[in-house]
Amino acid sequence: MNERMRRRPDGCERALSAAYDTALLDLDGVVYAGGEAIAYAVESLTAARDGGMHLAYVTNNAARTPQAVADQLTGFGLPTGPDDVITSAQAVARLISEQVPPGARVLAVGGEGLRVALRERGLEPVASADDDPAAVVQGYDPTLDWARLAEAAYAVQRGVPWFASNTDLTIPKERGIAPGNGALVEVVRIAAGGAPQVAGKPQPPMHRETVLRTGARRPLVIGDRLDTDIEGAYNGGVDSLLVLTGVTTAAELLAAPPQHRPTYVDADLRGVLAPQPPVTPEDGGFRCGGWRAEAAGDALVLDGDGAPLDGLRALCAAAWTAAGDGGWQGDAGKALGRIGR
Repeated sequence: MNERMRRRPDGCERALSAAYDTALLDLDGVVYAGGEAIAYAVESLTAARDGGMHLAYVTNNAARTPQAVADQLTGFGLPTGPDDVITSAQAVARLISEQVPPGARVLAVGGEGLRVALRERGLEPVASADDDPAAVVQGYDPTLDWARLAEAAYAVQRGVPWFASNTDLTIPKERGIAPGNGALVEVVRIAAGGAPQVAGKPQPPMHRETVLRTGARRPLVIGDRLDTDIEGAYNGGVDSLLVLTGVTTAAELLAAPPQHRPTYVDADLRGVLAPQPPVTPEDGGFRCGGWRAEAAGDALVLDGDGAPLDGLRALCAAAWTAAGDGGWQGDAGKALGRIGR
């Protein structure tokens, strides 16, 4: 059995903001959705920072510069400097710089954040496959058009090394879930074949970039996505908090394989300011607060009453233990219905 296999969410007797020195916060779906702050995010993070926790914002969104992100957060009431923002553009620019000559041209198919990060590493962004690039890189840009994707495809077809800031298939917006950079990477793959080197979460280059820029000793990754934020924390060997304000549903959490299982689960960023309740074995099942959950055959059973999140934590323990190295594939609908999830 995998010694790193998590079978249930952890408890924490202290507030998470006191137990960890640095919060490594995802942005989209955690702090904001599009141009609007998520409920409770600003006041919770302000309190955590005032209590001594360092806040660092770690995003797979490569479209904007760290300064632009910092300005937006400051506008929400979270005073932030550009050094507090780490982007996948920075991670991929470092990755490229280690593989091409200094000053090399790079075909940049993305936003200003990507071009600024490349220049920071001494590389020259160009716009055409005919500009003799030493590499081609894709990063999220909501204004991207067909012509720029075609330039990337032409370069990849010619054998130019291909990189991607990240491969998130979706991104949360004010109106719903929209296509992310991973969807655009797929467009180029369909046209040109192959696969890019990826720097962003959950890949190690992003974790390395974050540690280099923050100096965190006991970090807590906070995110809304299992396949980027939580898997990135798993790959980096650090603890994580999943908040349910973004793309992950309760059913997806129960079905998570080991690398997608967070250390802690909470509804939103208020969880940073609170202890986490223990989940304990009880008579073949698991108890959290007033709830007890167990796997009975191919179904999860939940009994009791209390805070809905405690019920979800107990269900996670039952599902993850029963699933072992895989992900729970049985019926959870009735159990989740009891807690309104």
